[in-house]
Amino acid sequence: MGKLKIRCFMHVPFEGPGIIQSWVEEKKHRLEFTRFYEGDPLPDISDTDMLIIMGGPMNVFDFHIHPWMEEEIDWVESYIEAGKPVLGICLGAQIIAAALGADVYPGEHKEIGWFNLQFLPSLGDFKICRDLPATRKVFHWHGDTFPIPEGAVRIASSSVFPNQAFIYNRKVFALQFHLEMTPETVAGMVEHCGDELVEGPYIQSKEEILDETCCYTANQQVMYHFLDYLSALNP
Repeated sequence: MGKLKIRCFMHVPFEGPGIIQSWVEEKKHRLEFTRFYEGDPLPDISDTDMLIIMGGPMNVFDFHIHPWMEEEIDWVESYIEAGKPVLGICLGAQIIAAALGADVYPGEHKEIGWFNLQFLPSLGDFKICRDLPATRKVFHWHGDTFPIPEGAVRIASSSVFPNQAFIYNRKVFALQFHLEMTPETVAGMVEHCGDELVEGPYIQSKEEILDETCCYTANQQVMYHFLDYLSALNP
C-alpha cells in the first residue's frame, strides 16, 4: 500500500483530528485540511484518497448560518459515489447520513460525556476489531440523530441514541461518538461548548468529563483499527 493523501474536513478549530493525526504520522501518510471556518474551498475529489469529516457544534441543515454546509454535503455525496473511503465523526456522521438521503433531527435528549455504548454483532462481519468488548465507554457530545440510511448497516447503539454508528458500502463509516479524543481535545470542547453542560439525564458535569482518564488508550486502539481498515481499501 502506498502513502495516502488523507483529507480532513474541520468545521471549528477546537474539533481537530486528535489521535487520528498521530496515526497518520506513524503510517507516514499525508494529512491535508479543509477548514470551512476559514473559508477554504472544497478540494478535487480525484486528489483525495481518504476523507475524515470532523465534528462541530452546528446542525447539518444550518445552511442560512453556514452556507458552505450544503456544498459540503453535496461534495461528500459525490465522494461516496466515487467509491472512496470515508470516516465521519459526530457532525461528520450526520453529514454522511444527510449525503445518503437520511433525515437528521434533534434527539429526545443530548448525550454529553463519557457513556457506554454497545458495538453490535454486525461489526464482526467487517473483521475490523477482533475480540472487541461489546460494551465500551466512549466520549459523546451530540444532540441530533438520524435513521440508518438505506443500504447501510448499524454497528453501534446506546440506550438514548439507538443509531450510534453505521457502515455503508463497506467503505463509509459514520460514528456519532468520539474515539479520537485526547485529554487536550476534550478540554477544548469543554472550554468552547461548556454552556451546553446543563442539568440533564445524559449530560455529565465539567468535572466528570475532565476527570475521566481510563478510556483514552483503549479507544485509541479501536480508532486505529478503523483507520487501518479504511486505509487498506486503497491499492
